[in-house]
Parts: sequence; C-alpha cells; structure tokens
Amino acid sequence: MIREKLVVIKGAGDLASGVAHRLWRAGFNIVMTEIPQPTVIRRTVAFAEAVYSGTTVVEGVRGRLVKDAREALWVATSGEIAVIVDPQAKVVGELKPQVVVDAIMAKTNLGTRIDEAPVVIALGPGFQAGRDAHAVIETQRGHDLGRVILEGEARPNTGVPGEVAGYTVERVLRAPDEGVFQGIKSIGDQVQPGEAVAKVGDSPVISTIGGVLRGLLHDGLWVTKGMKVGDVDPRASLKHCFSISDKARAVAGGVLEAILYLIRFS
Repeated sequence: MIREKLVVIKGAGDLASGVAHRLWRAGFNIVMTEIPQPTVIRRTVAFAEAVYSGTTVVEGVRGRLVKDAREALWVATSGEIAVIVDPQAKVVGELKPQVVVDAIMAKTNLGTRIDEAPVVIALGPGFQAGRDAHAVIETQRGHDLGRVILEGEARPNTGVPGEVAGYTVERVLRAPDEGVFQGIKSIGDQVQPGEAVAKVGDSPVISTIGGVLRGLLHDGLWVTKGMKVGDVDPRASLKHCFSISDKARAVAGGVLEAILYLIRFS
C-alpha cells in the first residue's frame, strides 16, 4: 500500500518542486533525487535547497535531506518530502515506487526508462511518450503548457526564456567569466538597471533591468562563462520570490492528471 502512493521525482529544482508540492497535497509520498551540488536558481521554492541546509520549506511543505533509501521511505511516509543525493536515481530500484517523474529538465533523456515503474512521466523536450515514458508533459509557455502527451514529444527547446512583463533574455543573469560565484544581493532584494547583484571571482554580475531578484545561485559554486546564475523579475513583486510559479503549477497539474489517467487505465 505504501509503494502504491510512492513517487520518486528525479531532480528537485523549482519545476520539480512544484510537482512535488502538488502531489504531496494530493496524498502521495514523495522522494526527490539530486546531485551533490545543485545549481538551482529559484532556491526559495526548490526542495534542492535541503542538500545545502538539511531541511527547507516550500509553501508550508518541508523537505528533508536523507542518507539512504530506508530513511527516504521513512521521511516520505511521515509527512515530509525526502531529498536524497543520488545522481543516478538508484533509489528507484531500491524503493520500487508506483510512479517515477523525470523532472531534471536537461532537455535530453539522461537514462529514464519506461519500465522503471508502472507509471513513468517526463517533463519537457528530450523524451518520447510511449518509448521513454508513458506520458510527457509540455513545459513550454503558451497555450499547451501543462498538456499531457501520450504519443509523441513536447515542443523542442527554443533556448529563449519565457516572456515576463515583456522581457525574455534580459531577465536572466549569466556568469561573465568562470570562477567561484558569490552573491552580493539576496533573493527578494530590489535591483536597478546596471547594478551588480553578484560576482564571479572579481567580475561583477550586472542586472540589465530593474525588478526584484527572484533567483540566485548558491554561494561558493564554481561556474562557467555564460552559465545562468540568477533571475530578475521585472514585475517587482516580493511574493513571487517565495511562491511556486504559475508555470510550475501548470506543469504539476499535468503530472497529477497523467498519474490519475495512467493508473486508471493501467
């Protein structure tokens, strides 16, 4: 009975965390896998932050770092979300969950198989429904965001961030050089055009637009030139920094729909 409600989510970034939050509220037990040093930008709404801090809370739901599959199962069935450092998601074979969700958002399949669980769901491009997973969820903003795809693939990655208040690429902060990342501003701070919000080595990371700093990489990580290290929201609403995004909620709704549909007809 426990494993019938168990979901393993690969990845614990902001989209993955939106999915985890909705499934948790719907009564599922959640285990999330991550890499040893997550490069998540929207850390205030990502369970990946538990890798650094031990525990983290996203909209009232607590994520807790665990050391192995046994502890993961205990935490997941005790009312919290378990987060485990497990880049290859070996915990899937150990726990044998009812559902596996690939939410790594790598734009390619890094090893997810349709036979990993009774229900396998993948987010975004890089997967074919019916071959790699039982269902694929559309993650591109627009009319089909959150749509459940049972045959075929999601739209290909455009490489252009979704538009927010008329801005796309301008919203994204990128490393000007390679080196160690260090924040100057904090998530939730107001920023002005031309203001330095972080630095990579001795090189400043400059915001080209004004708004609120919605996301920022964890301090101390080594970054490469051009790597995404932050996100400025031109709507300048503080609450957006600490709440799950509309996109993540739409994708999460698609995952929940897919699970219920596939369980019903399996």
